[in-house]
Amino acid sequence: MRNFRRIEIRQAVPDDLMMIASVLVTTWRATFRGIISDAYLDAMKVEDQAIGHARRMRIPGAFLLVAVDLSEERVIGFANYGRARAMPPAFDRELYELYLLPEFHGAGVGSALVRTVAHHCREMQASSLFAWVLAGNPNRAFYERLGARAVGQGRVSVGRESLEQIAYRWDDLATLSGAGNIT
Repeated sequence: MRNFRRIEIRQAVPDDLMMIASVLVTTWRATFRGIISDAYLDAMKVEDQAIGHARRMRIPGAFLLVAVDLSEERVIGFANYGRARAMPPAFDRELYELYLLPEFHGAGVGSALVRTVAHHCREMQASSLFAWVLAGNPNRAFYERLGARAVGQGRVSVGRESLEQIAYRWDDLATLSGAGNIT
């Protein structure tokens, strides 16, 4: 049984950037080994990811939330979202990134992040939310358990590889944002 931890979800601040970057690199290496080339994953640098997320924090209309384990004062996951980038206009908002350290999978933290994103999107009068997910991602069922449905396919370049991805969409942000407690 897991030890109970107090988790806080809040807007990211510049001091979070290195921890956000570390979560991304750790998560990619754990999740995408065998899907993305080892050379690409092994070459990922926390410092480079921190620089990229610093840029994202300055994009108007984009938001970055972090999940913080208060017992250790460390970022254990994050969600980056904002206006839809490349889908039809009917797709209001896009969940660009959602990453959680593997040891916290199944503890409800990822769901709480998505619900918080949905709540904020509703406050911005959005009617839907979608996310691109690699077809080979072993955690794709997570989105389905939260009520998302597959609505499209595409490809994304990662290094020298072209990988299949699936667009998942939530049409009912009221239900998504209110499903369960966010603590």
